[in-house]
Amino acid sequence: MVQATNLGFPRIGGQRETKKLVENFWAGKITEQALDEAAVKLRAENWKLQQAQGLSQIPSGDFSFYDHVLDHAVMFNVIPQRFRHLADGHERNFAIGRGIQKPATETQEKVDIEAQEMKKWFDTNYHYIVPEFETNQTFHLSANVKTVQEFNEAKALGIHTRPVVLGPLSFLLLGKTAKNSTGLDLISLLPKVLPVYEELFTQLAAAGADWVQIDEPILSLDISDAVVAHFHATYTRLTAAAPKLKFLIATYFGRIGNNVSFIKDSGVAGLHIDLVRAPEQLEHVIANISQTQVLSLGLIDGRNIWKTNLAAALKLAETAVAALGSQRVFIAPSCSLLHAPVTLRFEKRLASKNPELFDWLAYSEEKCKEVHIIAHALNHGADSVKADLADNARSIEARRVSPHTTNAAVRQRLEAIKPDQLRRRNVFPTRQIEQHKANPLPAFPTTTIGSFPQTKEIRLARAKFTKGEIDAATYHDFIKKEIAFCVKEQEELKIDVLVHGEAERNDMVAYFGERLEGYIFSENGWIASYGSRCVRPPIIFGDVHRVNPMTITETVYAQSLTKKPMKGMLTGPVTCLQWSFVRDDIPRSVVCTQLALAIRDEVSDLEKAKIVHIQVDEPAIREGLPLRTVDFDFYLQWAVDAFLLSTTGVNDTTVIHTHMCYSDFQDIFQAIRRMDADVLTIENSKSDERILGAFSTHGYNAEIGPGVFDIHSPRVPSTHEMKERADAMLKYIPSSNLWINPDCGLKTRGWKEVRESLTNMVAVAEALRAASA
Repeated sequence: MVQATNLGFPRIGGQRETKKLVENFWAGKITEQALDEAAVKLRAENWKLQQAQGLSQIPSGDFSFYDHVLDHAVMFNVIPQRFRHLADGHERNFAIGRGIQKPATETQEKVDIEAQEMKKWFDTNYHYIVPEFETNQTFHLSANVKTVQEFNEAKALGIHTRPVVLGPLSFLLLGKTAKNSTGLDLISLLPKVLPVYEELFTQLAAAGADWVQIDEPILSLDISDAVVAHFHATYTRLTAAAPKLKFLIATYFGRIGNNVSFIKDSGVAGLHIDLVRAPEQLEHVIANISQTQVLSLGLIDGRNIWKTNLAAALKLAETAVAALGSQRVFIAPSCSLLHAPVTLRFEKRLASKNPELFDWLAYSEEKCKEVHIIAHALNHGADSVKADLADNARSIEARRVSPHTTNAAVRQRLEAIKPDQLRRRNVFPTRQIEQHKANPLPAFPTTTIGSFPQTKEIRLARAKFTKGEIDAATYHDFIKKEIAFCVKEQEELKIDVLVHGEAERNDMVAYFGERLEGYIFSENGWIASYGSRCVRPPIIFGDVHRVNPMTITETVYAQSLTKKPMKGMLTGPVTCLQWSFVRDDIPRSVVCTQLALAIRDEVSDLEKAKIVHIQVDEPAIREGLPLRTVDFDFYLQWAVDAFLLSTTGVNDTTVIHTHMCYSDFQDIFQAIRRMDADVLTIENSKSDERILGAFSTHGYNAEIGPGVFDIHSPRVPSTHEMKERADAMLKYIPSSNLWINPDCGLKTRGWKEVRESLTNMVAVAEALRAASA
C-alpha cells in the first residue's frame, strides 16, 4: 500500500500560540513549566490534526520554540563555551539564539553574551542558528533527549510517529568553526559525532520507533565526491548499528542529482525527493535506488499556498508506482510544512470577501488532505476519491481562466522595456563626486536601515484603523506624530541620514503589496521566520502594477521636519517576490519584472519630491539564489535586471542605497557589483570578518555600511565592541567609503535599547572622525 506521509508540520500554532507563549516567557509572565505544558498541548493538536487528514506516517521531533537546528545542536552538546556557565534549560537555549544581557546584582555578576550567528535556511526566508564547532568539540546526548521525549508523547496519545532528525553531514557542514578553532575541517568531526547518533537511534528503537526520517538537505547542493563518499560510509555504519530502524533520507528544495549515487547500497530504507522543485529527477532517481528501497515523492508544494493540481501529481505518482510497486512509494509534501501557514479554517474574511481566490488555496492542513487523496487514489483507484478529484479539477480550471490574473497594459509595458532602462547615466566614481558635491556628508556617515520600534501603541492604532474603530484622519494624525517623534529622536542622537521610521508599515513587503494591484492578503497566513518572529507573506495572484504613489506622503512629511537628508524607503522587487506567496502559473522572472516597474515609478516620484537618498532594499537577493551553481547565472541575470530597472531612472546626484541580509556574498559578488548601488549596507556583526574579506578580495569600489551591531538580539553592545568592528572594517574598506549603521531595521526592538545602541554607534563614528582628522 502507498503511504500518506509528512516531513514536518508548522510549529507556530494555528493562531501563533507558540510565538505568544515564548514572548510571555521572555517577559517573565509565565514559568518554564507553563511553557512546556502548553507546548505538549500544541504538539498533541498538531499530531491529531494530521491524523484526522488521513496520514499514516506523522512526524515528531519537528516542534521547536526557537529553531530546530539550535535544538539539535543543544541535544548533541554543541554549546559554545561562552554559554556553558548558564543553567541548562530554555533560558540558555534562548540566549544562544538571541544573546543575553543582565546587569550585575548583589548575588550575580553582569551577564553580556553575544548570540550565535543566524543564517537563511537554504533559499527560504526561514533563519537557522548556525552551530559553532570547536577543535576539541565533544558530543553527547542531553539529559532529556528531545526527539525521544516527543516520540513518547505521541505514543502516549496512541499516535505512532516518524521521528525527524537532522542528519550528521548536514549538521556539520551547515555549521561553522568557532573563533578559537580556525582551520578546523568540520568533516573531521564525523567520527566523534556518529557514536552519539548511534546512541540516539538505539533509544528511539527501544521506545518503539520503526521509521526515522533523517534530513540531509545538503544533498540538494553541489557537494564534492569526497563528501558523497562520507555519506556512503556514514549511513552504512548507522544502518548496521540500528538494524531495527528504517531510515528515510529526506532531501528537499532542489534535485539530488548525482549525489544519489551513495543511496543504493548504503543500507537506508528509503529516500525522499522534491518533485515540486525538480519533477524531472524522478526517472533518474528510480534508476539509482535499489530494488527494495522506498521512494518518497514530494508532490505537494510545502512552500506555497496554492492547491495542488492533483491530476498532474497523480500522473507522476503513477509513474513511480508502475516502476517500484505500491509498497515502495510514499506520498508527501515537497519539504516540511514549516514554510506554509497552518490552516484555512481561520481565513473567515478571505473566504467571505473573495471566495473565488479562497477556492484556489491550500494551507498545511489542506495539504495533508491532498497527500491522503493521492495515496488513496493510488491504493483504491481514482473513483474512490472521485468527488475530491473533480472538485480539485474545478478549482484548478477556474484559476486558469480567471480574468483577474491578467492585465493587458502590464503585459504591454513589459514588452516595451529597453536596455537603456537597465543602467545609470554615469559610472559610480563620476556619480560619487557629483553626490558629495551636491549633498555633502561628514566622514563615516551614520544612518539606520529603515524601521524603528513598532511599539504596542503603533500596533494598537493600526489594529483599530483596520477594524474601523478609528477613521482615516485620526489614524494618519497618529502616524504623523510617530514620524515626528522618530525624526526628533534621530536628530537628538546626531544621526546623519535619517529615516521616517516606517510606523505606518506592518511589514516591509505587505505594506507595498497592499498598495499594488495583483496582491491579496490573508488574516492568518503566518509562517515562521526566526525565533518567535512570524511573517504573513502577501499573496501575488495576478499581474502586479502600481496605481498610486505608495510612500511619498510620509517621506515628504518627514523631510519637512528636518534639514538633514531623509531616505526614501522602498522594498526591492526581488525581495517582494521572495517574501510573498507567488503565483505559480507564470515564470517568477516575469512577476519580478512587473514588481520592478512598479518600484521604478515610486523611485521616480521620490526623486521628483526632492528626496536625494533612496533605499531599495534587497535583503532576499542572495536567498533566491538556486542551490546548484549551474542555475546561478539565469537567476542572477533576471534578478539584477529587476533591481536595475527599479533604480536606474534617476539623476547622478540621487544616491541609491540598498540593503542585504546575512549572505555568502562570494557566491553573488559579480552580481552585487552589477547592481551598481551607490551605498550598500549589509548584515555583518556576527560574520567574523568573513563577509568583509569577500568585498576586499573581489574588489568593491562603491560605498558600504557593514552593520556594527546585531538587531536580532535585545543586548546593547558597548561603544568599544562596535569600535572594534569598525576598525576591522577599515582593513578591508577605504575610510572614504565606510558608513556606520546597524545590521538591519530596528522594528522588533524596544526604544530603550535602540537609543542606547544608536548612542554608542554614533560615538563610534565620532571617534573614527577624530582619529582621521
